[in-house]
Amino acid sequence: MSPELIIVIILAVVFDFLNGVHDSSNIVATMIASRAFRPNTALALTAVANFMGPFLFGIAVATTIGDEVAQSTALNLDVIAACLVGAIVWNVLTWILGIPSSSSHALIGGMIGAVFAGAGFGAIKLHGLEKVLIALIASPLIGFVAGFVITRLIYFLARNATPDVNLFFKNGQFVTALGMAFSHGTNDAQKTMGIITLSLLIGGYITEFRVPYWVIGISASAIALGTALGGWRLIRTLGGKFFKIRPVHSFSTQLTSGIVILTASALGLPVSTSQVVSSAIIGVGSSERLGKIRWSVAEEIVTAWFITIPASALVSAGIYWLITVIK
Repeated sequence: MSPELIIVIILAVVFDFLNGVHDSSNIVATMIASRAFRPNTALALTAVANFMGPFLFGIAVATTIGDEVAQSTALNLDVIAACLVGAIVWNVLTWILGIPSSSSHALIGGMIGAVFAGAGFGAIKLHGLEKVLIALIASPLIGFVAGFVITRLIYFLARNATPDVNLFFKNGQFVTALGMAFSHGTNDAQKTMGIITLSLLIGGYITEFRVPYWVIGISASAIALGTALGGWRLIRTLGGKFFKIRPVHSFSTQLTSGIVILTASALGLPVSTSQVVSSAIIGVGSSERLGKIRWSVAEEIVTAWFITIPASALVSAGIYWLITVIK
């Protein structure tokens, strides 16, 4: 394995770790805000589930990212390195600012920018890119609608319940939070698995796109470790800035997000956990009344979604140019 390939794998693991730190808020924010779990307990639980997710739900998303977006024969390891550095820079910046932007968007934007700069537009597989972009755009809309509908359904089913039903929603989050953590681990870790496997193919370490077992292991470990450390700035954003979250809101958000993300993973569609969870929270709150939502916070997050792909693409293209100048 060449030194250049080893560097790219290290960058991929760093991105995966930061993805875990960045996205831990998506999984634990609502259960912490609803006081279902203590923060450290919530993070430990989700870290374990994040680790197990990639082993349990296949590699369909990894194949989409690594084999269906760009022509491997037209790429080199410099392109992959530039892609990862661009995504890492954007993740760190939004993490510092406390903005729950999308690691998935950053990775896809980084790939588009680096591939375009290094191999030209012809190296991009338009059908695969279209599939990825449709999934990324449609998933928050689906999360909003599903959160709205599921919450209304829950209120209908619990219409004659006593206040003790809150204990059910509080304790039931062990299952819903676990399901959402599994879904996050399988969808997001697979993106790193796809990038590493693509790098192994480009570097000549393997001859066909097939994810080695050790790649699954290090990807699962990196995202689990990042999740365990937590992203406290983002937890505060998702856990309290939209509206005051009660156990029923948390339960409904986790149920919605887990269903949407696991379904996408089964179909091989890379989606943004940040987008799905944020939009589900908004959908859950809107099901009670539109005025419940602090829409100014939602607008800031939506703005970050729209600028992530072009911003990370520009950063990655610039990084690739810098690499070529240094070499």
